[in-house]
Amino acid sequence: MTYYIGVMSGTSLDGIDIAITRFSESGDFHFIAAQTFPFPESLHSQLQRLITKQACQLQELGKADIALGQLIGQSINQLLVQHELTAKDIIAIGSHGQTLFHSPSEDLPFSQQIGNANVITEVTGITTIADFRQRDIAAGGQGAPLVPAFHQALFSSKDEDRVIVNIGGISNLTIIPSSANKPVIGFDTGPGNVLIDYWTQVNLNKPYDSDGQWAASGQCNDSYLSLFLDETFFQRQAPKSTGRELFNQKWFEEISVKYKQDISAEDVQATLVELTAKTISTDINTYAATNSHIFICGGGARNGYLLSRIENTLGSNYKVLTTDSLGLHPDWVEACAFAWLAYRTTHKLAGNLPSVTGAKHPVILGAIYPA
Repeated sequence: MTYYIGVMSGTSLDGIDIAITRFSESGDFHFIAAQTFPFPESLHSQLQRLITKQACQLQELGKADIALGQLIGQSINQLLVQHELTAKDIIAIGSHGQTLFHSPSEDLPFSQQIGNANVITEVTGITTIADFRQRDIAAGGQGAPLVPAFHQALFSSKDEDRVIVNIGGISNLTIIPSSANKPVIGFDTGPGNVLIDYWTQVNLNKPYDSDGQWAASGQCNDSYLSLFLDETFFQRQAPKSTGRELFNQKWFEEISVKYKQDISAEDVQATLVELTAKTISTDINTYAATNSHIFICGGGARNGYLLSRIENTLGSNYKVLTTDSLGLHPDWVEACAFAWLAYRTTHKLAGNLPSVTGAKHPVILGAIYPA
């Protein structure tokens, strides 16, 4: 058996997703098991602080890097025990790491992830592959999103064009044409759950709005929404990528202060849901007008109200489903993608799609930390 592990800690900071996968001799992907491991409260607070402040002492950064590496390694060991596997059964771990700052468009472009791969290798005894974004950026790309290549490999169909929408803290979409002669297109659309979850935490002291019930009790304020939609990122053409360095509490507050009228908390929530739905739907209409089937993955797939708003905004020509209908639970798509990327790296195969990231050419992604 050829097993690979994928690890994803996304912009929602809702836990560490770890997936065990298997690949056949021909490279066919098989899902085995997955689990989400929570952050200890102290580490969660530290990561939130690093991402929000966008400044820190080097000592704090170094400690967070090591602490996250230890947590990932320990969580992997726990999952292996649960499924009666050992380190010898696993070829490699693909670990995305926690993004602290993403800046691919500056004069000196970079993307910063932590979760020390040396520590993961030492704790697990398994070869670990990490730092997936930097090589694509070095080749002139955005370094993100990287999952569209996996989406193409797993979800493409010769019978229909498909759109895969990943709604994590940030949303991204992948447009997969049925024709092999047409390129895959993928890019970040803007905020996914990041602002919705933030506002829920502030007002309800809960990590998320279960099924969007609170948002459904409010009404979208069109004037308020238009202030958010004025953000220049939404007008940029693909390829493009973003993160919490832009869409964060500060961005939300700077725009909200421009709205001079009273507005209830639930109406703010409904407006934030509409912002996510509107930006996703607009990009689908712009780049994939002929696609009739939309498949959602990520944490946003559990927000029924958000999915209904996306479907309503798209119109009757589109059907919104989740990747469950394609054979992979929406919670595990991204973690599985990094197991797949690790498989590509160990076989010296390119992991990026230049049509998605804007890189000058395909490249092998990731740095390898041998066991």
